[in-house]
Amino acid sequence: MSLRIGNRLFAPPGWGVALAALGLAAFVTLGSWQLGRASEKQALADTFAAGGRQTVDATGLRFHELARYQHVRLRGSYDAGRQLLLDNMPSATGRPGYRVLTPLERADGRGWVLVDRGWVPLGATRAALPEVAVGSEDREVSGILDVLPVPGLRVGPAASPGEAGWPRVLLFPTEADVESVLDTDVESRILLLDAGQPDGFERRWRPALGFGPERHLGYALQWFAFALLTVVLFIALNLRRVGADQESDPS
Repeated sequence: MSLRIGNRLFAPPGWGVALAALGLAAFVTLGSWQLGRASEKQALADTFAAGGRQTVDATGLRFHELARYQHVRLRGSYDAGRQLLLDNMPSATGRPGYRVLTPLERADGRGWVLVDRGWVPLGATRAALPEVAVGSEDREVSGILDVLPVPGLRVGPAASPGEAGWPRVLLFPTEADVESVLDTDVESRILLLDAGQPDGFERRWRPALGFGPERHLGYALQWFAFALLTVVLFIALNLRRVGADQESDPS
């Protein structure tokens, strides 16, 4: 492959073309993937914001019939004797602690819901569990539907072997783990209790983004910059001036 441009010759070797094409394809693919992730997270943030604008009366409805982040209200009574503490849950400012999940028996007879009553700090020791008592009277609760927190990498069981007593500490449990501990079926989604509702703890709910779409856009810009740099270097390293003796016609 060669191309004459005035007194310059562009003649990259075959291996150079292949290497540049491979790098360019990789950088463009990574940049496009980051743009896709930014779009997904923006859509999730928009859904979270939209879900709170309209409240649905969930009486008689199962949570899986409703969209994630839908704002709902329903009646029920807490099971104060069988509460769960989700371990390794930082506060909005990064302090270590737990999130308190309290089973709520639905007044409409549709089973059990896990109500996330918010974040509480660690005690002085791991053995000193926080006080999370709550009344069991019938009440109306409202909040946003979400899923159980999911780890980046799941390692080991959710519950420590042989652990008993309540509240029970669990580490990133699945729905099946929760149902096994409570010995009953639960809704597939949990309810994030509204900040204005009583009997809650720290509640600064936000969509589970990890980090926002802006960082993905920044990463995309970096990958596309690498793609552009690959093209510039490929041309610069393979474009050379042709000498006067080479410019003349050898015939």
